[in-house]
Amino acid sequence: MTSTSIDAPDWSTIPAPTDDGAAGHLTGMRVPSIALQSTDGTSVDLSSLPARGRVVVYTYPRTGKPGVPNPEGWDLIPGARGCTPQTCAFRDHFAELRALGVDYLFGLSTQGPAYQREAAERLHLPFTILSDELFELTTALRLPTFATSGMTLLKRLTLVINDGVIEHVFYPVFPPDRNADEVLAWLKSNPRV
Repeated sequence: MTSTSIDAPDWSTIPAPTDDGAAGHLTGMRVPSIALQSTDGTSVDLSSLPARGRVVVYTYPRTGKPGVPNPEGWDLIPGARGCTPQTCAFRDHFAELRALGVDYLFGLSTQGPAYQREAAERLHLPFTILSDELFELTTALRLPTFATSGMTLLKRLTLVINDGVIEHVFYPVFPPDRNADEVLAWLKSNPRV
């Protein structure tokens, strides 16, 4: 299952995000107890998952839908483009992540679970997407955001969580379709002890 429903663009034509320091405080933070709705209809509290291994959460701005245009100027916003290629890369590397001790993999956006469910089904994801549509986790962790077209959206980053504490942060993430490879390389270099 390695086909995607959206091809990755030529990343050299898309502005890359820069490290603005907005995620520098996250490493070492304890994840707060907040229930997030998931695409499988359950609630997930990242602070209390029964995990022997690690939890990986990648945040992204928004999932588009085929045939529905992105917001005006989307490709010119550094780091905005690439949610589907990033998600498909995590899907395609899911078994490898599990083999390296990742007990849970989640995508996270501020879109509602009903909207996210369409993408999860269309992309045949073996993991769930979490909704922070009320911005509870975003606010509690002070996750970096940006605003466009009347929406406040998460900037793209990836968290590696170990026993409820953020162990590592990938930020900024670019190009997004290589993020899963970066996470795999980090996990191989930093086995859980």
